[in-house]
Amino acid sequence: MGKTADLTAVQKAIIDTLKREGKTQKEISERIGCSQSAVSRHLSGKSVGRKKCGKKRCTTRRGDRTLRKIVEKDRFQTLGDLRKQWTESGVETSRATVHRRVLLNQKQRQKRLTWATEKQHWTVAQWSKVLFSDESKFCMSFGNQGARVWRKTGEKEMPKCLKSSVKYPQSVMVWGAMSAAGVGPLCFIKGRVNAASYQEILEHFMLPSAEKLYGDEDFVFQHDLAPAHSAKTTGKWFTDHGITVLNWPANSPDLNPIENLWDIVKRKLRDARPNTLDELKAAIEASWASITPQQCHRLIASMPRRIEAVISAKGFPKRTQLIIPPNMY
Repeated sequence: MGKTADLTAVQKAIIDTLKREGKTQKEISERIGCSQSAVSRHLSGKSVGRKKCGKKRCTTRRGDRTLRKIVEKDRFQTLGDLRKQWTESGVETSRATVHRRVLLNQKQRQKRLTWATEKQHWTVAQWSKVLFSDESKFCMSFGNQGARVWRKTGEKEMPKCLKSSVKYPQSVMVWGAMSAAGVGPLCFIKGRVNAASYQEILEHFMLPSAEKLYGDEDFVFQHDLAPAHSAKTTGKWFTDHGITVLNWPANSPDLNPIENLWDIVKRKLRDARPNTLDELKAAIEASWASITPQQCHRLIASMPRRIEAVISAKGFPKRTQLIIPPNMY
């Protein structure tokens, strides 16, 4: 008996009563003999003690991160272009939603500015102690995007001038880490990432990355504020392992040098043109393995310039000011 659907009407009524009495979910689960997650799911569906208000959020946080990365590629795109690319990535939404998601709110900008000011005097040596991490999505059709056709006026709708495409192409989600010394092993993620699965990634891929890149030396770990990353159990995992986590401002892919590495890998995939998921994974691994420590060090050395760019832009992302090291690609 673990799922909400397995709870009897009596059990559900008892849960509601105990919740109104101020009992915790753990106490309720022990009282009626079911899992704590079943209690949580029932209460989330019922919203006991308060009424739900407002419209349901139409995009996920992962979808929002995808949009931010689309924007980072070209600051001068129209809302229509952004919406089209976001739709192609699997997120169906309106132009108004795109506009709301793109702009940083004032609180986020202030936090970015405060964070950058605090890190303004960090040296490259200090940034070299940071192990940066991130997840990125790779689509099967990545290498075939933007295909052009040679045609005459009036031939736009001819079958020979049309090419079928997959609306939701097969894809893989990848986790990786890098430092000034190079890159760590990649993790191909299956399914959605929750706190438990993320801690498995940390155990089996982050720790080996740290061992490879730092040996016995101390390091600071960086990740963004995704729900699985900021979960209490994940925080406890870092405490138990004695690992310091770098505080990180929300909505700041422009500050993470690993984003440049994802771009390198995706550029190389255009030439590889994989046809199966296995070929896609192999191409990603080969491209990742070809990244040199020199490339990584140049990216880490750009951190002071990234910080200055945020300060000069008063918290706004300003990628045009970020000087990408020469020979980066």
